[in-house]
Amino acid sequence: MGFRSAVVTFPGSNCDRDMAVALEIASGTPALRVWHGDAELPERLDFIAIPGGFSYGDYLRSGAMAARSPIMRAIVEAAGRGVPVLGVCNGFQVLTESGLLPGALMRNASQNFICRTVSLKVENSQTLFTSQYDQGEEIQVPVAHHDGNFFADTETLDRLEGEGRVAFRYLDAVNGSQRDIAGIINGAGNVLGMMPHPERAVEPAHAGTDGRKLFASAVARLVDA
Repeated sequence: MGFRSAVVTFPGSNCDRDMAVALEIASGTPALRVWHGDAELPERLDFIAIPGGFSYGDYLRSGAMAARSPIMRAIVEAAGRGVPVLGVCNGFQVLTESGLLPGALMRNASQNFICRTVSLKVENSQTLFTSQYDQGEEIQVPVAHHDGNFFADTETLDRLEGEGRVAFRYLDAVNGSQRDIAGIINGAGNVLGMMPHPERAVEPAHAGTDGRKLFASAVARLVDA
């Protein structure tokens, strides 16, 4: 049936179309679109993406209200069954608020919105999201966030490091994130949250294509499975 992916849209999402385009480029199959108020996901999904934006206007806390929307109950259940879930920027915030990933995304240390291309290091190239990168590869990916400062207690940080669950790390000080963490995976390896936007780096017109391997990695791993 081909690669079946879904992109969730919340009120305030603004990267959902970008995410859908990136998935279609990688897989050759249009992504399904899912509304936050839906109680169920489409059947037989291979991949779920929670895009960036400002869900519910970032009221209360970024991602907090979206994490309690009807569709998130279905996503948490799907993730528990092993369905891959990618959360980018606001999507990363939603994943931490829903408990699918540890830690929290706080206000940038500079207290300013940051919008620029940053350098990342691929810390773990063995995940289903990163298998087409080389271990330690340096890539260029845009960021655009105000609350991207990753925080967790020391025990959690040590566990993430020790279990190889840091997927991407900033090479420069960007937002104050502890240990320069830019992206993490869950213990089962099927949920990735990251602040940088790989979907904004998939075509030459984006001034870089370093994000394309992330989507290609997932498609290749899942199609071959």
